[in-house]
Amino acid sequence: MLQVASDKTLDNNTVTKNPALDCRNLSAFYGRIQVVFDVSLAISPGECLALLGPNGAGKTSLLGAIGGTVRSTGRAAVKGAKVSELSAHRRAKSGLSYVPEVRRNLFHTMSVRENLDVGLSLSPPAERHRIVDFSLQLFPILKQRMATAAGMLSGGEQQMLAIAVALGREPSVLLLDEPSQGLAPAVFDILQGAFAQLRTRGIAVLLAEQNLPFASLVSDRYVVLSHGHVVAAGGQEEMKDHRNIFKAYLGSEKG
Repeated sequence: MLQVASDKTLDNNTVTKNPALDCRNLSAFYGRIQVVFDVSLAISPGECLALLGPNGAGKTSLLGAIGGTVRSTGRAAVKGAKVSELSAHRRAKSGLSYVPEVRRNLFHTMSVRENLDVGLSLSPPAERHRIVDFSLQLFPILKQRMATAAGMLSGGEQQMLAIAVALGREPSVLLLDEPSQGLAPAVFDILQGAFAQLRTRGIAVLLAEQNLPFASLVSDRYVVLSHGHVVAAGGQEEMKDHRNIFKAYLGSEKG
């Protein structure tokens, strides 16, 4: 059954032992304007939590608050270590990796290889070959594009590269903002396979999405944001079985 939840009660719905990501009463601000209100959530290692909602719901702002790019109050912890008072750079060192909307973590004039090297900058030199090998196993097409400028890749290839760059830090938690945006449906199968591999590696994923069919394929649980507030939470089956309810939150739905 779909569970409608307030920001304060969501915490009781996501209790997990030893979470990879644990956020308590997290709020986000742009200047004096508050855009996210007291959100609590927890994600286990290897779990994917979908953060659903329309444009303007607060999804990107919440990811920014967790990643350290948006001013916030409340507590965020990665594997038990508080990160909410750290800079974005230090959060990345603590196991948090953020793939922003429209692949903004890429350098478009640099080659695929050079972008991967940027992502590896926080990893031990002795581990870098192994880390890149894993990313190329997820996205084999990148092997054929190593000398190609990132800006010359297709949208799907850019998304693969953006995730590969983020994985260069060997994160415990991966924050993904609208990875399906503007992609051909054929790319979804590749991303779905990549999510399955991230699960086996114990990487927790917080996935901000408007594409409900895609989110339902890769996510274990969901929360729905509206105007910065949590308005619903539940499991994978609710995402599949309650399309009529989600239309109220997500607007028009395709598929």
